[in-house]
Amino acid sequence: MSQIDVTKQSQFVDVLFQEASQVIVGQRLLLERLVQALLCDGHVLLEGLPGLAKTLAIKTLSDVLEADFQRIQFTPDLLPADLIGTMIYNPKSAEFSVRKGPVFSNLVLADEINRAPPKVQSALLESMGERQVTIGEQTYQLPELFIVLATQNPIEQEGTYPLPEAQLDRFMFKVKIGYPTISDEKAILNRMTGSDYPRARKVCSQSVILEARKVCAQIYMDEKIKDYILNIVFASRFPEKFGLTELKSQIQVGASPRATLALVKASRANAFLQHRGFVTPEDVRSVAYDILRHRILMSFEADAEGHDSEWAIKKILERVEVP
Repeated sequence: MSQIDVTKQSQFVDVLFQEASQVIVGQRLLLERLVQALLCDGHVLLEGLPGLAKTLAIKTLSDVLEADFQRIQFTPDLLPADLIGTMIYNPKSAEFSVRKGPVFSNLVLADEINRAPPKVQSALLESMGERQVTIGEQTYQLPELFIVLATQNPIEQEGTYPLPEAQLDRFMFKVKIGYPTISDEKAILNRMTGSDYPRARKVCSQSVILEARKVCAQIYMDEKIKDYILNIVFASRFPEKFGLTELKSQIQVGASPRATLALVKASRANAFLQHRGFVTPEDVRSVAYDILRHRILMSFEADAEGHDSEWAIKKILERVEVP
């Protein structure tokens, strides 16, 4: 894929970000991760306290795209059938018919996903991993453009259920959202308390996103960059082999092969957003935290010492040699 082709195909990104910024103040990294997920055919988990514009950011993304959007509010009494659909009996015809659930959409917002019990959370697994849903004895394919954008409040809060590791691994990114700066919050105050509420226009079609996916997959990645990604992942599994003996007792489970694939795809998407036809080590490092933080499980010893997965990722990135 030539640099000219990448530059041409990525022009829509600037328009998309500009339109989204009419509603969202700051949060550039969040918007980049959402677009990268679209380009990589991945899913995003957003974690942050209430009121930090998680839902607004996802709704704004749906506003700038010509795509179907469904919002599912996860609650303790939600049932799996409320997500994927169910069989409905018609007494007049004495037959069952399928009523498809809200998961049959392009963008699915699973709002406060950790408010629902694990049985409901697991109902998303097949749709997220296989891009299909089974209702009764029939299997139905989901749209070609389909991503789950889930939000959750920190699990320390009451009334929440930690997501199973198997489902966490299905999310390409786990993005943590913090408080805005004082200047950004003042801009939010001025923008959201006026008489005219800002709205985003549709500026991008599904065909543009699907074509951009093909371009992203062809962005050049040198063998040294691939080895760099492999070394980062393997350092989380066998830290002692990389001189990280202090991590051996701290990391319980290292990153999965899915993390390796996600790092490759996300690094290419990051280069695409920069209108670049090749991947650099900085592309890998810029996405590493959001790719790995939910895929590296820390030991009880690490929890007791106050060390989390981000601490381990920092150690790994500092030690693994950059090509």
